[in-house]
Amino acid sequence: MSGVDIVQVPLGARSYEVRIGPGLVDRAGAEIAPLLKRPKVWVVSEDTVAGLHLDALRAGLGAAGVEAEALILPPGEATKSWPHLIRVVEWLLSERVERRDIVVAFGGGVIGDLAGFAAAILRRGVRFVQIPTSLLAQVDSSVGGKTGINTEHGKNLVGAFHQPSLVLADIGVLGTLTERDFLAGYGEVQKYGLLGDAEFFGWLERNGPALAAGDMALRAEAVRRSVQMKADIVERDETEQGDRALLNLGHTFCHALEAATGYSGRLLHGEGVAIGCALAFELSARMNLCSQEDPSRVRAHLADMNAKRDLSDIPGELPDADGLLDLMAQDKKVVDGKLRFILARGIGEAFVTADVPRDVVRGVLVDALRDR
Repeated sequence: MSGVDIVQVPLGARSYEVRIGPGLVDRAGAEIAPLLKRPKVWVVSEDTVAGLHLDALRAGLGAAGVEAEALILPPGEATKSWPHLIRVVEWLLSERVERRDIVVAFGGGVIGDLAGFAAAILRRGVRFVQIPTSLLAQVDSSVGGKTGINTEHGKNLVGAFHQPSLVLADIGVLGTLTERDFLAGYGEVQKYGLLGDAEFFGWLERNGPALAAGDMALRAEAVRRSVQMKADIVERDETEQGDRALLNLGHTFCHALEAATGYSGRLLHGEGVAIGCALAFELSARMNLCSQEDPSRVRAHLADMNAKRDLSDIPGELPDADGLLDLMAQDKKVVDGKLRFILARGIGEAFVTADVPRDVVRGVLVDALRDR
C-alpha cells in the first residue's frame, strides 16, 4: 500500500498491525474485509466524529461490499461510563453480534476504550477494530489493548486488556481536529520522547511547530515513531507488570487533575498529560534525579507548541495540594498503598519508583498552585 506505514504489535496469537497513512477510512472495507466471516460490521462512534466522517467510512466499507450498522453516542469523557457501556452492550446484543463478528471503534480515545471494553465482555470476547480519529488515540489509546470506563472513584478503574484485531490510523482525518484537540494529542506524542527517546524529543523540538501547522509527512512520522515505541513496550509487558508503566509518565498528576476538574472540558486528557509531564520533571529535578535544565526544556517546548504546561493554564478552581494528593491516592498505580511515580534521570530516561516522599510532591504542587 503506497504511503502506508505498518507497525507490528507482536503478541503471539493476539498479534496485529497498526496501519498509518492517509486515505485509510476511504479504503476501510478493503482493509477490514479479510478479517470478516460475514460482510457486516457494527460501528460505535460519537456525534462529532460521525458528523464529519461516518459517511466516508460507510462508503469505504461499502466499496468492498461490507454493510455497517452504527450506534452514535454523545462526545466527551463522560461517555466512558456505566450507562453508556450498558447501552453499547445491549445494542450489540440486540443486533445479534456474534463472537466471530467485528465491532469497529470509530472515534477518539473515549470511544476506543468504551467500545473495546464492550467487545471484551460481550460473549466473553468479540473481536474489534480500532479506527482512531484523534491524534491522542492514534498514538496511544488505540494501541495496546487497554479498554475500560471511568467511575466516581476514578479514571479507568474498570476495564480489561483486550487487543484489537487491526488499527487503522488515517492521518488525513487529523486535519478536521480543532487546534486544541490536536495539541491535546500532542501531549502524548512528546511523552514518548521524554520517557525513552531523547533523539525523538529533539526531533519534535525541531519539527513540532510545522507538524502542528499541518505537515502531513511530519504527522505520519510522529505517529509512526510513537506507535513503534508503544508497540515495543507492549510486546515486553502486555499487562503492565513492569516496563509498560513507563507509558504513564505524567499520568499520576494528570488523573488527579482530571478528577479535580470533573472529567470536563476544562481539561482534556492530553492537556493533563502535558502538564503532568512538566510536573514529573519538576519533581525529578527537586529529587536531584535530573538537571534543573530538563524541566525548563520540557516547558519551553510545550510553550513553543502553544500547548498547556502549567496549572495556571487550567481554568476555574482547583483543590489545594492536599486535595490533589488525596485524588492521586485513588490512582491505579497505587501498589501496597504506595503511589508509584514515573520519574526521569533526564530526557528520554524515565523509570518507575514508589520511593517518593509525600512532602516533596506536596511542595511541587504548592508551588505550582501558587503560580496560578
